[in-house]
Amino acid sequence: MPDYGLTPREFNTLRRLNTPEKIQRFLDAIPYNKEPRGPTCRSPRRVLRDRTAHCLEGALLAAAALRIQGRPPLLLDLEAVRDDDHVLAIFRQHGLWGAIAKSNYAGLRFREPVYRNLRELVISYFEHYYNLSGEKTLRRYSRPVNLARFDTLEWMTAERDLWEIPEYLQRIAHRSLLPRQVEQRLNRVDARLMAAGLLGAAR
Repeated sequence: MPDYGLTPREFNTLRRLNTPEKIQRFLDAIPYNKEPRGPTCRSPRRVLRDRTAHCLEGALLAAAALRIQGRPPLLLDLEAVRDDDHVLAIFRQHGLWGAIAKSNYAGLRFREPVYRNLRELVISYFEHYYNLSGEKTLRRYSRPVNLARFDTLEWMTAERDLWEIPEYLQRIAHRSLLPRQVEQRLNRVDARLMAAGLLGAAR
């Protein structure tokens, strides 16, 4: 098995995360990166060293761990209005889709591999995807992106910020999740769901 430029210690750490559930537990255990010194886009190597990640950095770490398992390192971009985008590391098990994610919102993290297609997976995030004004903001999603296309950037081990990856995710076509007439009639999120989603959030 290739080591992808990882040190033995880094490789073994990722290899021990040998199920999607273990990868998610690792991401849940490290602090959310609030970028106090300015925006970052850390590689999995830097996340392992710094023990902090925001959603894209967490997705990169998860994709690297999935790759060590022999799975393709796939990302999926969720696009929102009046809100931040969100990036998932996605995987298939027994023909069904699941996801791993780092988020400051409790409802935007792990999904069991029970979804028959990507739209089903994405729609499972809809009710939990809202801004602080209580608007439900998820609107579009990308096709899966295999990070092997970025191997020339050494995305698993780079010491520099990997801005090419989020720029690519923003540039590619996204599919609409809702008809326009439905978007215009959405209710605000329930206050209890909002409170639950923010439980434990980094401020």
